Amino acid sequence: MTVEQKSAIEQEIEKLKAGLTGDMFQDMDTRDRIHNLEMQLKGVKPMDSHFDCIGCGS
Repeated sequence: MTVEQKSAIEQEIEKLKAGLTGDMFQDMDTRDRIHNLEMQLKGVKPMDSHFDCIGCGS
């Protein structure tokens, strides 16, 4: 992943975090998107899995 790609993901995460309302149900989709972006940023996938995460698409 290039520096520009990392920067774009980090900016998107900050933008999404700024839009959180504090209501768990309203924020559910936004928090899911943040989680997916953080996993992409860190290059993380589920433990003991040679497959990519199906649930979150990372």
